Amino acid sequence: MSESTEGNGEGTRAVRAGLPEPVRNEPTLPGPAFAAHFHLPGEVGGPYTYGRDENPTWTLLERAIGELEAPGQDGLQTLVFASGMAAISSVLFSQLRAGDAVVLPNDGYQVLPLVRAQLEAYGIEVRTAPTAGDAQLEVLDGAKLLWIETPSNPGLDVCDIRRLVEAAHTRGALVAVDNTLATPLGQRPLELGADFSVASGTKQLTGHGDVLLGYVTGRDGEAMTAVRRWRKIVGAIPGPMEAWLAHRSIATLQLRVDRQNATALVLAEALKGRPDVTGLRYPGLPDDPSHKVASQQMRRYGCVVSFTLPSRERAERFLDALRFVDDATSFGGVRSTAERRGRWGGDAVPDGFVRFSVGAEDPEDLVADVLRALDESAR
Repeated sequence: MSESTEGNGEGTRAVRAGLPEPVRNEPTLPGPAFAAHFHLPGEVGGPYTYGRDENPTWTLLERAIGELEAPGQDGLQTLVFASGMAAISSVLFSQLRAGDAVVLPNDGYQVLPLVRAQLEAYGIEVRTAPTAGDAQLEVLDGAKLLWIETPSNPGLDVCDIRRLVEAAHTRGALVAVDNTLATPLGQRPLELGADFSVASGTKQLTGHGDVLLGYVTGRDGEAMTAVRRWRKIVGAIPGPMEAWLAHRSIATLQLRVDRQNATALVLAEALKGRPDVTGLRYPGLPDDPSHKVASQQMRRYGCVVSFTLPSRERAERFLDALRFVDDATSFGGVRSTAERRGRWGGDAVPDGFVRFSVGAEDPEDLVADVLRALDESAR
């Protein structure tokens, strides 16, 4: 039984989430359980039988994530996966059958078009609409599942989760929310009515760029039973070391998120004054198109800032000139990263579009580096 974190502040909850009851002379967070099988004499029973089904290290991590996603709520399950895409796939492919319809965002994560092709190959109808303006409502009738990504990646548009959930449930559809960019400290989809909160733990949840992980948190019942069965069939399970590293990293989540979110706002404000920067987006900016809706459902606005430079060449010179920022994909790490997102070919963005993930560096150092790199790249 884990220690209760109900009623505590977010920092206290993050530090203590998922910890087992203290045992004299035992570590506060037990090390990873490396086991493909467990002692199992006689009839099958108990929580741990085979390494593809359950692992004690997963159990503690799943409790921790559940306490962050829905503190104080009963009747929920969390399941961890080998990656964010494994978690996403588990929901989509466990809930949908040939002849069903699903609504996806057309401006979401760049692997979603690959998912769409596979869904359609299985005889599932896929409808798409933009995140902004709750446009997915227009194609919702008759759908079995609504998939929301808010804020969207990489455009940072936001939709009204409560409104979409109410409309979907009225029509008999389940709702899954990709909570990767927000993290549980920025947004709690289950409290807003969603059936599933899904995320890549690779990003800000673990925050060090050294773990691939995903998870699904949902309400107990047939839907989550199907997700669990999908994990067992596909075997998309995390290694115990990755699960342990993730749990260890969650202890600093609030510290990292607060620092990164605050610096992201400082950086976005600094970029507003640059004539060579267009299309600047950050939901925390009061004049951002997403700010009003975001402020109604988010407690923090994320660590990602996006903007466009005049050309592909200018963006590449800018990225080369940065000293404190790695040119790398992904986001949410303690070390700032940035990339010209169009190089992957899966996002409908301009050639000079930059997705910038703010790390935990001193804000004055990071802003100075960015402004200097902008100046140097303009020459």
